[in-house]
Amino acid sequence: MEFLGTTQLASYCGTKKSCLFPDLAPTSTTKDTYQSYYLPGYRHLSSWRPSLLHRVVSVPPSSDKQFNPTGRPPTILPVSRSSLHARYSTRDWHHANVVQLKGSEASRHCAGRLNADAMRLMQDKDQLTYQMQEDSRRNLGERISNIDFWRSELIYELECLLKETQALETAKKRLECAADEMQEPLKIALECLYHREKRKGIDLVHDNVEKNLIKEVDVFKDCQEILTKLAQKISQQLGINRDAQHALEKDLSDKNSAHFIDEKCFNLRNTSDSISFYHGVEKADGTVSVPATWAKFSEDNIRCSQHARANSVKLREDAEVGLEGTSEEMWNHFISTNLAFNNRIAEVADAKNKLQAQLAKILQEIFQTEDTIMLLERSIKAKEYPLKVAQTRLEGRTKRPNIELCRDAPHFQLVTEVYTIDDTLQTLKQRLQEARDTLQMLILNKSKLEDEISVKANSFFIDKKCMDMRKVFPSTPRLIGYT
Repeated sequence: MEFLGTTQLASYCGTKKSCLFPDLAPTSTTKDTYQSYYLPGYRHLSSWRPSLLHRVVSVPPSSDKQFNPTGRPPTILPVSRSSLHARYSTRDWHHANVVQLKGSEASRHCAGRLNADAMRLMQDKDQLTYQMQEDSRRNLGERISNIDFWRSELIYELECLLKETQALETAKKRLECAADEMQEPLKIALECLYHREKRKGIDLVHDNVEKNLIKEVDVFKDCQEILTKLAQKISQQLGINRDAQHALEKDLSDKNSAHFIDEKCFNLRNTSDSISFYHGVEKADGTVSVPATWAKFSEDNIRCSQHARANSVKLREDAEVGLEGTSEEMWNHFISTNLAFNNRIAEVADAKNKLQAQLAKILQEIFQTEDTIMLLERSIKAKEYPLKVAQTRLEGRTKRPNIELCRDAPHFQLVTEVYTIDDTLQTLKQRLQEARDTLQMLILNKSKLEDEISVKANSFFIDKKCMDMRKVFPSTPRLIGYT
């Protein structure tokens, strides 16, 4: 197809110049001057062209004849001489010229109207293109502003979430440290119970100390379990926080990429070096969201992060309350147990002192009883000689002859003396036996007192040892997780 200003059958289309009119400058069509830009809804800009300005010229196929590019009819020599005579009259010649001029004038008027329409069309389309480009630039600017807004919201929420996550991790470490700090007091309380099992005899009593120790062990275990459960809940919440953080960071990364791309597109101009044709790109729709769902996605991420932060704040408050409560409860039971220990130690010491005083008295009595036994033995020994004397006298007087064997006063006195001394000896021996029995009883009591004092001393030593072990107890800051 050729685009020409006139038809190819006109006589002035060849190279031959006319003597009546000057040659017209060759005109170029709009297609040659302006590059066609396809807008939505327009398939071809050439649809406005009138049919007068273009013709489809088909060259008939010929195998022997050469095509004449000048458009001039080939020179044909007449066969006969009679064909050289003129075939048209002057009138026909003038009429043909007038027709040709009128046709050229009509073509020129059509070309003028076409040029004016083309200029108006170009101005309208230039203005439309400029307006659409400005609208696109304005929309890109608004989009960049929206991205900046959501970027700032995401950055702020991400910073808040990171701070809250860090605070929650600190609370978890405090809980773990506090639970670890409880292990040593719990171990000491159990060791105190084990040591007190070494008490002997009657001192293996279920006293207030043992009751308080058992309660203290239960309280320590309960406090440790409470803190451990809180730490586990915080670990789960930290996982939720990390998921929310990942969603925020991914969304923020996508927003940064989109902001960079849209800003690059916003800065593109007609004179930019990086512009190019991408045919068919307007037909490919790879979008996955609309502005409403796009904004809702970031809003949902922020809401999820805010919900995670609210749960984190509540868990941190619960952890703080749990730490303070367990610390106070442990201190109260520790003080109560120590008070019971001190009272028990005082009771054992008092009982031991009383037993020692009693032992001293028993020892004194034993000493006196031994002295009494010694005196009784001496007294009995001393009474044997007078008895021997009296009995020897009686026996000697039995040898008096005949009538001299008189039961006289000496005889009565000697008999009375023997009976009296013998009765005295029996009394002293009986008293000596009683003294010896008393001495044995005193020695037995002394042995019992010594055993009891040994038991009390053992109990006193165990309780003192437990108190020495309990001198070391974590301070309140360590019990609430501070190191």
